[in-house]
Amino acid sequence: MTRLLTSLLMLFALFVVPGCRETNAPTTRVSDRSEEAYAQARERMVQTQIVRRGVKNHLTIAAMKAVPRHRFVPESLREEAYADHPLPIGLDQTISQPYIVAYMTEALALEGGEKVLEIGTGSGYQAAVLAEIADSVFSIEILKPLANRASEQLKELGYKNVYVRYGDGYQGWPDHAPFDAIIVTAAPDHIPQPLKDQLKIGGRLVIPVGARYQELLLITRTEKGFEEKRLLPVRFVPMTGEAQEKK
Repeated sequence: MTRLLTSLLMLFALFVVPGCRETNAPTTRVSDRSEEAYAQARERMVQTQIVRRGVKNHLTIAAMKAVPRHRFVPESLREEAYADHPLPIGLDQTISQPYIVAYMTEALALEGGEKVLEIGTGSGYQAAVLAEIADSVFSIEILKPLANRASEQLKELGYKNVYVRYGDGYQGWPDHAPFDAIIVTAAPDHIPQPLKDQLKIGGRLVIPVGARYQELLLITRTEKGFEEKRLLPVRFVPMTGEAQEKK
């Protein structure tokens, strides 16, 4: 009986001890699994919300696939980062619906190597998408906490070609003008003339305009002046600062 008991204990040990994880064995961290899940959600977002709605530009699509949108929203809302709607980022501001970000980016007709001005940094997400394509992105944010937060997040993600400045974007960024493209992510009730003036010949300005009812406009600078095209109805937060004083 004693021999039998000893044999059983030894057999039990053979099954239990090897089951312990070795200290140098590879592990799968929770964060790794989360990033993989976010990447899958991002791929679904691009296919269902962007490509199926008609966005065709391959550079825009690649940029939307590359930028981790969940890193630009409050941590409490990260599970909704790839949903088909805007999200609050604090201070009564929002991060735009993914489709609108892609649509506006495509409308700029970037080919790579451009210098782009963004008015309204917000979360920094649109700047990151632009930075995936353009050579340099100059972004202005009128709310200092958002400017600081976006700047830190962009640096943390390795975007060395985005330059964020705290200030009023109505007058643009003359020191770095002219720009190949300008994008505005807040809505004034008119098109700021300084932004039009800072476009290169052939450059494009994409801007939402209006108060209660807004329209996304595409302004192209030509050798003869400016051409205007209406794109689609939108809803953005109002452009504050000098834009409101010019009413």
